[in-house]
Amino acid sequence: MPSFSILGAYFSILVSIVNGVRAQISRAAWTLTADSFQLGNEPIKAIDNNTATFWHTEYNPLNVALPHNITVDMKQSYNVNSLTYLPRQDGNNNGHIGEHQIVISTDGKTWSSPIVLGTYLDDASLKTSSFTTIPARYVRLIALTEAGNRGPWTSAAEINVFAAASYTPPPSMIGKWGATIDFPLVPAASAMLFDSGNVLVWSSFAPSTFSGGNGGITLTATFDPTTAIVSQRNVSNVGHDMFCPGLSIDANGSPVVTGGNDAAKTSVYDPSPDAWVSAANMNIPRGYQAQVTLSNGRIFTIGGSWSGGEGGKNGEIYNVASNMWTLLSGCPVAPMLTNDSQGVYRQDNHGWLFGWKNGSIFQAGPSRAMNWYGTAGSGSQTPAGLRASDTDSMNGNAVMYDAVNGKILTVGGALNYQNSYATANAHIVTIGSPGTIPTVTTINSMTYTRAFANAVVLPDGTVFVTGGQAYAVPFTDTTAVMYPELWNPASQKFSVLSPMATPRTYHSWALLLLDGTVINGGGGLCGDCTTNHYDAEIYTPAYLFNSDGSLATRPVITSVSSASVTVGGKLTVIVNTTVTSFSLIRYGSATHTVDTDQRRITLTPSASGLTYTLMVPSDPGIALPGYWMLFALNPTGVPSIASTILIIG
Repeated sequence: MPSFSILGAYFSILVSIVNGVRAQISRAAWTLTADSFQLGNEPIKAIDNNTATFWHTEYNPLNVALPHNITVDMKQSYNVNSLTYLPRQDGNNNGHIGEHQIVISTDGKTWSSPIVLGTYLDDASLKTSSFTTIPARYVRLIALTEAGNRGPWTSAAEINVFAAASYTPPPSMIGKWGATIDFPLVPAASAMLFDSGNVLVWSSFAPSTFSGGNGGITLTATFDPTTAIVSQRNVSNVGHDMFCPGLSIDANGSPVVTGGNDAAKTSVYDPSPDAWVSAANMNIPRGYQAQVTLSNGRIFTIGGSWSGGEGGKNGEIYNVASNMWTLLSGCPVAPMLTNDSQGVYRQDNHGWLFGWKNGSIFQAGPSRAMNWYGTAGSGSQTPAGLRASDTDSMNGNAVMYDAVNGKILTVGGALNYQNSYATANAHIVTIGSPGTIPTVTTINSMTYTRAFANAVVLPDGTVFVTGGQAYAVPFTDTTAVMYPELWNPASQKFSVLSPMATPRTYHSWALLLLDGTVINGGGGLCGDCTTNHYDAEIYTPAYLFNSDGSLATRPVITSVSSASVTVGGKLTVIVNTTVTSFSLIRYGSATHTVDTDQRRITLTPSASGLTYTLMVPSDPGIALPGYWMLFALNPTGVPSIASTILIIG
């Protein structure tokens, strides 16, 4: 029998969708067809308003092989923007859909490429697949695998489709949102993997909540942009619940995850053998701490009173080679505290840290007071002044969009972590030698106020700001900002872009992919709430389109002289067409609005025909050791697909 909690969540989510920007389409006139069905479990059972019945593919006398599909004919065109799938509710898991796709059609003959793809969680809970609004009469759900690999079956208790009241095709000049990626968990943290360009994400010990666990387990998933496959893994060998951690990618390209629910732990993911390994515990247990990789390859962390006790979360440094954490008594956390109304529990969270020259760290926020930290000996701290007239900006963003010139864009945030109005403030912070006072310039504000947003630097130096809330309340989507903005460093102005399909607020993230698009996902992780977002969306910037909306022709990097280069070294690159600039962007990792890994370096080439010589900056504080994406840009700003380069400090 279906449980009360599952059915309660089912109807609650339907109500929340109706009350939002989408409404349930009446199923009265619908017809359903499927590639296969068992007598007594016909396709119509998936729209009969009875959760005790279900469609099931044939299993007697023959098991019909996967893949399977069920097609909805709504009899007229609607501006569709989401589908819900309720698995069978009789306590039997056979036929739960795992890997899947959703395609649409206006005539039942010509079908779109997948507008949704990914993997559903193997349980009986309602699954919601949201996507950018698009006109359609026919919607097809394709099951590629059975979620538990129990057999070749597919089943569904109820299928609903939802629509927006209106639809305006987005102009290509502001970019477009593409396919939605469904995950079998709520992805609250993410990291790019250098060996594949895949995206690693994770939640906590459970797919939809972080509280109530016994520790020691993290559920992860990996999205492969090339194959469009989402795989999953239960990580238990390191004994680390990695929810709400410190996070950065080390000089070897491995995501290093510290603290969180298991507050003292350190775990490292090595992409090459595809393995998680335990590293030394921190000296101070932490959660919500800031963490950054330095010019000498070491890793610095500070703050983190969300777990492991409150207060006194001074800095410490990790030596990757010796696997040792060392306390830095000269790096106190007190100077970087905000004045949050919840006290130090929130005041030392999510620092905006940038690794810089000579093993130094610049702390740009979220406190309005900025600081330099040094890591030689027992460490040091030097005040760096105030961020102009800006306020404390908890859960705002800071991006080093021009590392050569030490330029950082800061945007948004709120005075307090929660129950606080966000700002639209924007500043440029320009840093120089460690310990000196930076220059802070107040620039044009964003169009929207945002906290819990994310910001990603693009190959052309613009900065994509996405998601967030006007009034910061964790685990809610009220006042969600659905329109991203693009900041242009030349004009220092923001422009509004096409709206996303799903709110991205608390526990959301965004990363640049190798093809110059942006993946933006997550939000929620709050148990039985209605704001768990088991998905991500991919945004294609305007630079990848022609003025008529067709895809622009990219330059192609045909060869690079070496896959690795030392700081100050030379790269020789051959491209198939004329290009005018190159940029390096470091592989990113993101959780809780913070990505301390991403930064951009502009490279001015010297050309001989289609062969270009590039010089990498000689300071490892600018060109941090680790893996970078190398983009070539043509005269109209269209980027190539990136080549991966290891910079050795």
